[in-house]
Amino acid sequence: MRVTVPAPAIRMRGIRFAYGAARADVLHGVSMDITAQSVTAVLGPNGSGKTTLLRLLLGLITPQSGQVWLDSRPHGSYSRRQLSRRIGLVPQNEHIVFELSVLEYVLLGRAPYLDLLELPSSADVAVAQRALSALGIADLGQRTVASLSGGEKQLVVVARALAQEPAVFLMDEPTSHLDLANRRRILQVVAKLAAGGKTVLFTTHDPNAAAAVAGEVVLLRRGHVLAAGPTEQVLTVENLSKTYGVDVHVIEFEGRPLVVGC
Repeated sequence: MRVTVPAPAIRMRGIRFAYGAARADVLHGVSMDITAQSVTAVLGPNGSGKTTLLRLLLGLITPQSGQVWLDSRPHGSYSRRQLSRRIGLVPQNEHIVFELSVLEYVLLGRAPYLDLLELPSSADVAVAQRALSALGIADLGQRTVASLSGGEKQLVVVARALAQEPAVFLMDEPTSHLDLANRRRILQVVAKLAAGGKTVLFTTHDPNAAAAVAGEVVLLRRGHVLAAGPTEQVLTVENLSKTYGVDVHVIEFEGRPLVVGC
């Protein structure tokens, strides 16, 4: 019996990008496949090109060479609105200029479905409220975003992306600057999204965050892919030492790799 392998949600081949013609490449011939309805972690030290990769997938910048496909369709063939409905972003830091309530902020996720100057409908409000409820933070709806703790704010940012109803979630360092309890909570949300049929790609410099929830890992260093594949095969002493330029120990804990610096 022939087994049909589903097409990846995202496919990249030979991606090269530099900020300005005279500058060195940030990404060097990057190729990878992102499996649909799964969690993939892009892991690497600061300056490895992780955030640039997310900006490319969002369509904010265009590679100098190479190709990107989203659901087997050329990335460039999507309109801005179509991309906004397909891909949601959870940024590492988001500065909220206006004094918005949590519900008002989460409603910003409905923008791809609204015309210019159109106000959210009762159906849009219901979507935003469901997003808050799904993350267990419905009680924060009338609070101002500025009044939230770091962990609460990160969950609200995820809720705004959830209200966007994308098929693909891009998360830039979603657990950075969080305490252990909120870090664990965010990683549980990541796993829950994939279990619900979403594709999640998140960047991190923490190999243990990747090991906790990612089915697949991509290792980046200075814009080069050093290794990519199933988490248990990629998070090895050799690969991680090469990625970070330091010696590490890798042990198995509850069936997952656990990385300890040396």
